[in-house]
Amino acid sequence: MRYLLTTIVSFLLVNSVAGQMEVQSLAPDTSVVTTHEVRVAGQRVPYRATAGTQPVWDEDGIIVAHLFFVYYERTDVEDQANRPLVFSFNGGPGSASVWMHIGYTGPKLVNIDDEGFPIQPYGVSDNPNTILDVADIVYIDPVNTGFSRIVGDADREQFFGVNEDIEYLARWIDTFVSRNSRWTSPKFLIGESYGTTRVSGLAARLQNSHWMFLNGVVLVSPTGLGVDRDGPVAAALTLPYYAATAWFHDALDAGLQARDLEDVLSEVEEFTVDNLIPVLARGGSVSDGVREEAASAVARYSGLSVDAVLDHSLRVPTSFFWKELLRDDGLTVGRLDSRYRGSDRINAGSRYDRDPALTAWNHSFTPAINHYLRDVLNFNTELQYWIFGPVHPWNRDGDSTGDDLQGAMSANPYLHLLVQSGYYDGATDYFSAKYTMWNMDPAGRLQNRMRFEGYRSGHMMYLRTEDLGSSNDHIRQLILDSVKASENAARY
Repeated sequence: MRYLLTTIVSFLLVNSVAGQMEVQSLAPDTSVVTTHEVRVAGQRVPYRATAGTQPVWDEDGIIVAHLFFVYYERTDVEDQANRPLVFSFNGGPGSASVWMHIGYTGPKLVNIDDEGFPIQPYGVSDNPNTILDVADIVYIDPVNTGFSRIVGDADREQFFGVNEDIEYLARWIDTFVSRNSRWTSPKFLIGESYGTTRVSGLAARLQNSHWMFLNGVVLVSPTGLGVDRDGPVAAALTLPYYAATAWFHDALDAGLQARDLEDVLSEVEEFTVDNLIPVLARGGSVSDGVREEAASAVARYSGLSVDAVLDHSLRVPTSFFWKELLRDDGLTVGRLDSRYRGSDRINAGSRYDRDPALTAWNHSFTPAINHYLRDVLNFNTELQYWIFGPVHPWNRDGDSTGDDLQGAMSANPYLHLLVQSGYYDGATDYFSAKYTMWNMDPAGRLQNRMRFEGYRSGHMMYLRTEDLGSSNDHIRQLILDSVKASENAARY
């Protein structure tokens, strides 16, 4: 039976033993339904939005948490049993699934300018690039994010860790699929930032423990996924990102600055792998001439001075780069999106005061999501929506999520992978994402089901209007291609 309760949420007031404070919570199993429509490529797409909570049960059948979700279903589809279904997560850990919900793939789009900067009035408008034309979508807020909360005095440790997170979310997805009669639907996971760790592990967990096989996984601005890159490799991989950022801010020499960005990046990537990593691997044993030659190249590609590069023994930290690149102009560059510029209290120092990109995004998204959920989707509650919630300490032991995803792909010939990165992302840089994808598959047997796409923006590359269209098209193509591939038997 379709799970469509339409009860408006009630409030439960409980006492916090630790702080003796009154804490609001939601009913753990309730929802409200509204109907809407959006136009995608000129096509009318009617849809139903279900905003609600679904419990998390422990092994004894006791409710230990409730997760808030928004479920979008296209309503003019005759064969819903075979309609693709996408589960979407953001990252943190500790971030609500707000960014991709009203910034990327959903039917509503936060009000920002064409480059992603805040504008007023706050709110949302229709998203003509939403993937709702080809797939239904579920946005999920993990425990202690959004409106999702622990119930009672349940043990925090069962939620807050790499593998703990994956385990309870897999159970939750299993229940959701059963409640909504979606077992026959082609299924996809999309995660951003730490959400890529989450969905990579979920792909394997769902397949191995819940016998739920996926058609695709989308990694947006991926983390390292437990793939080894310590030492010289880690120190070298950021150089192409430095080059992209310096190019954007006109900080390269005239010869490089006159070339197209992707042409420059191709050259820097080749230098990084063929020259810089071998020099760094030799450490202090390299001759002064070799070191100075490498420093000159790193300086030329990064927009920094040779002295600054030598002072860091060719290993320039990202925190120093964000402070140093535009120091002479009295400016810093952003971490999450290095197109953004900031201004510190003093010009001296080796790191900036704050990330100007994150400040701008919080400015836009926080009022918009609160307005949208309450006033448009009619989810009426006075509970605070946690854009970022208390989830620490986070247990990072046993992160094998990259290997887990590789294993799931090896065992499931239907499973396709799309990796999306912004060239100006300094938090999860694009070349490290390429490195992760390459080294998840050292034998090269899965490359025909792996695809990388780069964009001229940052961590949330979809906030730039031009990239919003192309990145959604790439997801749409992954869905269509992988569903088409499933018409054949799943075998090698």
